[in-house]
Amino acid sequence: MEAKATAKYVKMSPIKLKPVTDLVRGKDLNEALNILRFTPGKGSEIVEKVVESAAANAENNFDMNPDSLYVAEISANQGPTMKRWRAGSQGRASVILKRSSHVTVTLKERD
Repeated sequence: MEAKATAKYVKMSPIKLKPVTDLVRGKDLNEALNILRFTPGKGSEIVEKVVESAAANAENNFDMNPDSLYVAEISANQGPTMKRWRAGSQGRASVILKRSSHVTVTLKERD
């Protein structure tokens, strides 16, 4: 049995989110939430929210015990990129890429 949660179109690049997801992969739920709470940066807040959502899904939808949950899978994948233009030197235009991410968390029970 597994519970999932996904945050799509997060306005942050996956390069900034992936180190945060690597911190909690394979950890117990309470330990993962403590790590995310005390990790600085906006990326940890986003990942924490998705982990809490997956925990709520596990408890309410699947009647899983929150004390035996662990982060089985977590990923921050590339979402769509918005392309914006800014004036460059000598009358040229330079591209600004505004990247987005999809964060997915899967929780499972330990046996």
